[in-house]
Amino acid sequence: MGKETVKGGIDPEEKMLTLEKFEEASEKVKEVTLPTDLIYSAYLSDATDNKVYLKPENMQFTGAYKVRGAYYKTSTLSEEDRAKGIITASAGNHAQGVALAAKKYGSKAVIVMPTTTPLIKVNRTKSYGAEVVLYGDVYDEACAKALELAKEHGYTFIHPFDDLAVATGQGSIAMEIIKELPLVDYILVPIGGGGLATGVSTLAKLLNPKIKVIGVEPSGANCLQASLKNGKVTTLDSVNTIADGTAVKTPGQKIFPYLKQNLDDIITVDDEDLVVCFLDMVENHKMIVENSGLLTVAAAKKLQVKGKKIVCILSGGNMDVITMSSVVQQGLILRDRIFTVSVLLPDKPGMLTKVSSVIAGENGNVIKLEHNQFVSINRNAAVELRITMEAFGTEHKESIMKALEEGGFRPKVVRTNI
Repeated sequence: MGKETVKGGIDPEEKMLTLEKFEEASEKVKEVTLPTDLIYSAYLSDATDNKVYLKPENMQFTGAYKVRGAYYKTSTLSEEDRAKGIITASAGNHAQGVALAAKKYGSKAVIVMPTTTPLIKVNRTKSYGAEVVLYGDVYDEACAKALELAKEHGYTFIHPFDDLAVATGQGSIAMEIIKELPLVDYILVPIGGGGLATGVSTLAKLLNPKIKVIGVEPSGANCLQASLKNGKVTTLDSVNTIADGTAVKTPGQKIFPYLKQNLDDIITVDDEDLVVCFLDMVENHKMIVENSGLLTVAAAKKLQVKGKKIVCILSGGNMDVITMSSVVQQGLILRDRIFTVSVLLPDKPGMLTKVSSVIAGENGNVIKLEHNQFVSINRNAAVELRITMEAFGTEHKESIMKALEEGGFRPKVVRTNI
């Protein structure tokens, strides 16, 4: 970045995040990345009245974009620094990127990961030959431990986001987007610590200042939004989100000036929106995208524009099966495709058959029954029947409820526990 673009505390002599370095990084990362050509989403385009494209970084060999920054950063290290061994902290995706980069360069890799990291990310990191240390509940605690180990053993530390070389490598995504879709209007980018957003927004503005770059954070981990509001890097008291890859308390200090300069806005997304978006990706695009990668999909639905070309960066797809199962179940519940009703019935033969007939008449599919005889002292007056069933959506659910009401059963929707 030249001196003429310097503002907000950016060092005019900084050697990274220049057009020359972005071009260098874009060529270098081709050694370890797979092509992730844009995918046009007819579903999202129809839902938003825009032309929405997906940048599927979840399809990378390591399952996420992080390999770009990790590999480029490692390539810039001296042989001496690589020989010391490389250490980093990560919730999973950067871990795999560093582990792969270290393997390519013949270096030892030590990765400190939060104890809450999904098992799939831990095992895949180990599969690249890295030594994994589980420590802390969130990334910030794991990072402190990694820095401690780096000092103790002399390892070379690679920060997952607060590093300008790492951010330059991540910016190669913007280079590919703009080459493929030169007239892109908006690029939506997930934000944890801000490394990806730094690279993408800085390069996008260098190539075309008219491109709007929107950062997307979980509502329960909006550290950059808080920092921009306060005008300085701010640490959240706590984070609470299912988007584990973006559960960061503090954005990067070195990259903050670039984010402040080049991001056009921040959108926050609730966890419930991510759950629904997971189903969108599975059903409409047959893709597995992790919760952090779904931030941009959810944000596309919130963006108040029409007729624009929008690219959603799907940052990763490393999700373990147990989490996936939970998200699918919750998504079905949120979309009224699974719901539970409670009805009170006299405790006498034939009542269950009558209820079942009403539901069958509306094409509802019963998947679970719970019969509670102790809801009332007088069993002859009332016993409770809880019915969990499948529906096609809200309209179908309402038709089933109406039929039960008309049948005299007075149904009440209750919490679904599958």
